Amino acid sequence: MSDRRTVFLIAHTGREAALRSVEGLVDGLLRAGIRIRLLEAEAVGLDLPDGVELVPGGHGAADGCELILVAGGDGTLLRGAELARESGLPMLGINLGRVGFLAEAERDDLATVVERVVAADYEVEERMTIDVLVRTNGDVLHEDWALNEASVEKASRERLLEVVTEVDGRPVSNFGCDGVVLSTPTGSTAYAFSGGGPVVWPEVEALLMVPISAHALFARPLVTSPDSVLAVEVQPKTQHGVLWCDGRRSAELPAGARVEVRRGKTPVRLARLHRAPFTDRLVAKFALPVTGWRGRSDNC
Repeated sequence: MSDRRTVFLIAHTGREAALRSVEGLVDGLLRAGIRIRLLEAEAVGLDLPDGVELVPGGHGAADGCELILVAGGDGTLLRGAELARESGLPMLGINLGRVGFLAEAERDDLATVVERVVAADYEVEERMTIDVLVRTNGDVLHEDWALNEASVEKASRERLLEVVTEVDGRPVSNFGCDGVVLSTPTGSTAYAFSGGGPVVWPEVEALLMVPISAHALFARPLVTSPDSVLAVEVQPKTQHGVLWCDGRRSAELPAGARVEVRRGKTPVRLARLHRAPFTDRLVAKFALPVTGWRGRSDNC
């Protein structure tokens, strides 16, 4: 085994159980001859042996690595997605949290993960992202991106956010609301799902627009072409709002701001250990009741 193989590890180390899982993962990979790179800030509290390289982060932190291994909950996985998008490396997620739709393995699968990483036995799929643009009076105020969603939200509880929604340059509706979620298929099981949006299979290329608590007769979730441009305009005479991208990065939206979302130029690559259908993942993650299912009839 070449000692030049390196994996970048991103981990949530805020809980004792997570610390032990991460240490076990590091130990298994090092024993197999895989070098580990870790952010200095995440090494606090970890008992790390020789062979772990600590870096401060920033651009180029994953240069020379073959894989980004992420151990944690949904927030940690989205943090890993930022590095995966920047570096172009595939990301393999291990769920140490609750749901973890982006994760490919669970806490009990650590030994299997080590084996598969050592053998480079995984497939890579690309997940669609969105590029986000905020304009005011035609000028670009802010640019961002998201793997799950961009959400336009009210900034305070007291008043609704008045918005006009738009698809492909044509207005759809105006209403007061708590917010509007602009989502990818990957994000359909996240914030958009909580807002009453549909579950969209990852291989379906589409964009979603899901109003949150809209005060309107028609404010249904919309599913559009992946080549559509979705927009939400904050009405000039309303309070300011806030833009959140993947719940991690935010920007203030002054009254009159316009948020535009389109298919992202750069996807996020995910490493997959299993070929199980997304249906099985959906049932497992949400603990859906399937008792009584008999399966396909031989006569079908």
